[in-house]
Formats: sequence, C-alpha cells, structure tokens
Amino acid sequence: MQRQFGDLLLGSIELFCLAAESESFTIAATAAGVNPAAVSRSVARLEARLGVRLFVRTTRQIKLTDAGRRYFEECRQALSQLAEAEREAMGQQTTPAGVLRISMPTPYGHYRILPLLATFRARYPQVKIEAHLSNRNIDFAEEGFDLAIRGRAPRDSNLIARKLEDAELVVVAAPDYLRRAGKLETLDDLARHDCIQFELPSNGRPVPWMFKQGKEIVEIAPSSAYATSGDVLAGVTLARHGAGLFQTYRFLVEQDLANGTLKEMLTVHGGCTRPFVLLYPHGRHLSSRVRSFVDFLVEQVRK
Repeated sequence: MQRQFGDLLLGSIELFCLAAESESFTIAATAAGVNPAAVSRSVARLEARLGVRLFVRTTRQIKLTDAGRRYFEECRQALSQLAEAEREAMGQQTTPAGVLRISMPTPYGHYRILPLLATFRARYPQVKIEAHLSNRNIDFAEEGFDLAIRGRAPRDSNLIARKLEDAELVVVAAPDYLRRAGKLETLDDLARHDCIQFELPSNGRPVPWMFKQGKEIVEIAPSSAYATSGDVLAGVTLARHGAGLFQTYRFLVEQDLANGTLKEMLTVHGGCTRPFVLLYPHGRHLSSRVRSFVDFLVEQVRK
C-alpha cells in the first residue's frame, strides 16, 4: 500500500475541520494551540492539492463552499473513524464515546425512539446523542449522520437495513363521528364515510390503506374528505376531533383506544403491518458507539 497522506496533510485536514466547525480561523487556532496564520496556510495547502476553494472568505467570517461542505463531512467522518480505531487498538472499545447523529421520522421518534434514549445514555454516558426528527430522506455523506430510521427498505444498495419492527396498522375514528356517520362493517362501507388521507412527503401521493381479506392483503385508496402531509400525527388529531376515519399505526393511538377517545374499526380486516428499518452505510467502519446503539435499539424495540 502506497503512502498517500503525510503527517503535514493529516494535520492540515484536522485544522480545516476545526475551522469548518467554528467558522473561524482564530477559534480553530486557539483550539489547536497554533496561530491563525498556521490554520490559513493549512487550508491553502488543501485547496491547492484539491484544486477547489473550500471557504468563501470575508473580512468578518469564513463560510464553507458546496465543495468544502462535502469535503468537511467526509473528513469529519474519517477523523472520527481514525479516533475510534485508535481507541480500539488501545483496548478502549468497551467504552463507547463521542457524538452519535441519528435521523428518524417525527412520529416514530416521539413514540418509539426518544423514550429509550435516557436508558441508552445511562448505559453509555460518554455518548452524546444528536437526534434529528424529520420525515425527509437524508444524505449520509453530505449531512454526517451515523444512522437513520425509515419506514421502508432502501433502494440504495450502499445502505444496510436492519428491521426494527413490523408496526401494526389500525383504522380508528372518534365515537361522536361514528354516531353521526352510521354503519361501518365492510370494506365497501368505506365509500360512504369521511376518510382522512396522508400524503407521502417524497412524492405527494396518498398512502393506500391496507387490509386483510381472507388470505390476501388488499390496498384501498378511499376517497378522502381530508388530506394531510408532512406529519402523520395530523391525521390522528383530526380523527380525535371527529373528522372521520384514519388508518395509522397502533402505537400512535394505543392510549386513545385505551381511554375511548378513539375506537378501532374493521377489526376483521386488521392485522396488516408496515416495517420500520434502521439504516447505515454499507462498508463504513462502525464505531463502538454506533454498534452499541444498533444492538440496543433492536433489542429494546423488539421487546
């Protein structure tokens, strides 16, 4: 294996990352124990080597260019892996430490993941968790995430998926709506009811409702009186207040079903599920904090 990175280059990358994080050569220099001119020279060496500008400089501040931002995310990940490899070589792999960045869908995060994080940190107090809740797909390389949770298996072959659970779907409605709207015993009855639809943030298409009919699973796109997008909890709120029927995950409405705020309907056609999966890049060295979190989450959610 040929040597590609000298000590000077690796030092320049570290100083570049410090400057990118702080958006200041002066702050980066203070953190590294050098003078600002040394940081500026290091960045200039990297820009000359790469043939691109990494920062836009003004008299008051520095900002990463698009190329600089991409380079920073990759370098930050690489430096983190080097530090982890060093800790493992020194026999410290049993003590996960550092920052763990995880992206998760809003409702799944609130109801499934966030309640578990205090337990995880009680086991591994040296891990700092950055939890990003959003229903959009993220870019691991550009945004620097370690893990993501999504509601479907990835098409990207560069991602590894570990299933967390198959979340059960239920159709629910408020008692006062059911008193007004009348009979709901068969799937054909859906056509006579107000239905609340959720549209996928990625493409704006309504999510079909899933039912068991005999041994088959059928998908129905009921005519909707309401359309929601961005946050599936909007449909739950509408259903609670008598707007109509809504198909959602059982874990989102368990308390409502228990206290009678909502009633479960069409139970004879129930039992369908949708998966939630844990994603991380294929081929990336998994740090001890990431491995520990993956094992912890799989264990806890499957309980």
